[in-house]
Amino acid sequence: MVFDFDTVVNRKNTFAVKYDLASVRNKPLDSISLWVADMDFPVAPCIKEALKERAEHGIFGYSRPDNRYFDAVKNWFKTRHNLSIKNEWIINTPGVVFAIAAAIRAFTKEGEGVLIQRPVYYPFSNAITSNNRRLVNNPLVFKNGRYEIDFEDFEKKIVEENVKLFIFCSPHNPGGRVWSYAELTKISSICLKHKVLVVSDEIHSDITFEGQKHTVYATLSDEALKNSIICTSPSKTFNLAGLQFSNIIIADEKIRTEFQKEIDRTGYDEPSLMGIVAATAAYSGGAEWFEEVKKYIWENILFMEKYFKEHCPKVHVIKPEGTYLVWLDFSSFTQLSDAEISRKVLRDAKVWLDYGKMFGPEGEKFQRINAATPRSVLESALKNICNEFNKL
Repeated sequence: MVFDFDTVVNRKNTFAVKYDLASVRNKPLDSISLWVADMDFPVAPCIKEALKERAEHGIFGYSRPDNRYFDAVKNWFKTRHNLSIKNEWIINTPGVVFAIAAAIRAFTKEGEGVLIQRPVYYPFSNAITSNNRRLVNNPLVFKNGRYEIDFEDFEKKIVEENVKLFIFCSPHNPGGRVWSYAELTKISSICLKHKVLVVSDEIHSDITFEGQKHTVYATLSDEALKNSIICTSPSKTFNLAGLQFSNIIIADEKIRTEFQKEIDRTGYDEPSLMGIVAATAAYSGGAEWFEEVKKYIWENILFMEKYFKEHCPKVHVIKPEGTYLVWLDFSSFTQLSDAEISRKVLRDAKVWLDYGKMFGPEGEKFQRINAATPRSVLESALKNICNEFNKL
């Protein structure tokens, strides 16, 4: 089947956060919007058909997934990630961030330390501090255009700060790392040694490039399986973020019970009907669409890398091993402060990106751009950025 990813779909006035919040957030109304992490592509035909059929049914009552959903999820993760899942291991939540916040409350007390690795997806920090926990940072090391883990500091922070919970971003957003088996094994060894529960955000797990292989943290060992909460969702893989549906995988019964108690305390019960329908259709029949969209996104990333090299080589593309989010390094513009770089991108180039310091102070002089958009839109954004920064 041939899928069209080149056609630009007008998303304005569709309740889209990516486009319709420009005036609310004081952004230029004519800016090219490549910040928030959703795709500008229509979903797979099988998902549209499933949602259309359900809409025509006309009744949208309380709903729960059945074996059609469970079988589709289990087959997807077994086939693609060699992860065997039992039905009872899966807890549905409205989103991964919701699940992470619930885990923080369930497994730590106010004032206790929760470890993250900045620069990292900024809701991690918000979930920790808004729940009155202490943010403990093991900064990633940016070396030769690639992020690495400082394992000595990782273990030191766990011991010194008495950390009991680690929120892990795998693959890494915004740095694009797909962590190696050796790196994951070392993390697991340290966390097991010090009895640190691992909450692994693997929402981008399907999106890897150039022979990279994502390893689900829970597949490392039986011990890792029982000492982890694996956060997944069809939202990034199939562009379903607005349907508010995630698969949280917890093998250990005691951990799962405590997590479910915290979910119950929030008042959340039945998941979104359309989320169930879309997820079931996606995992059952969306593989061909996904492989094609992933190929298109990778070609966008290569196009971006080449464009900057040819037209504005002082902007360095940190080529991602995974995710459709690209970390752009503007640090070669030494005459500009971080705030001036952000202002120039947004106000002068009229491109709305996520500025690097949102992901922690380690993101200074970086910008995050979303490559999951028609190439013509991406090219316009790159042209605007290069035109403005080449004036310097």
